[in-house]
Amino acid sequence: MDDEYANMNGRDPKILLTTSRDPSTPLKQFVKELNTVFPNSQRINRGAQVISEIVETCREHNFTDLILVHENRGVPDRIVISHLPFGPTAYFHILNVVTRHDMRDTKEIGTVSDTYPHLILNNFSTKIGERTANILKHLFPVAKPDSKRIITFANQSDYISFRHHVHSQSGDPKSINLKEVGPRFELRLYQIKLGTVDQEESQTEWVLMTFMNTSKKQNILGE
Repeated sequence: MDDEYANMNGRDPKILLTTSRDPSTPLKQFVKELNTVFPNSQRINRGAQVISEIVETCREHNFTDLILVHENRGVPDRIVISHLPFGPTAYFHILNVVTRHDMRDTKEIGTVSDTYPHLILNNFSTKIGERTANILKHLFPVAKPDSKRIITFANQSDYISFRHHVHSQSGDPKSINLKEVGPRFELRLYQIKLGTVDQEESQTEWVLMTFMNTSKKQNILGE
């Protein structure tokens, strides 16, 4: 099913970021920070638009992906990544969000560079894990060798830790200083559908079943 990404034809991803309706101030702040995470992304206010209208706008303006962030009582709790024009769409719970504003030492780093980041994807070894990694990696263009940004998606027990760092070298060429610039959060995949987010009738490729949550040794994404 990964052939859906063949339509990229080597071009860089172009992402539209938006929220659920009437977003709280914390959700707006979080999406604003996601705008710095994803290169070539554009953030818009949802307003009164329905999902089908947003998807159509994305298609008309050649966006490759739509990212929707939802909240519960002012706390970001779900993120939906829909690849365009035909899918797939991945649904994640989002947990333990720490924004740049709430992190220590980010003031020392200042504005985040808009250079393309290097990407690290760790422990996505199963079929669903590989599928998930493929969806995530296509949100980022290829970085240049001298880029000092690093984006990490690290899976452990089906919880994907997202981290954003910059690195620099001190006087010792073998010594590298690594600083986290944020934001920071965890993702928990719960569904993949073959169509776009507006297509409610689209086929479900994979869904997290109730028994999977209680199984002691059920590793969905990796060993």
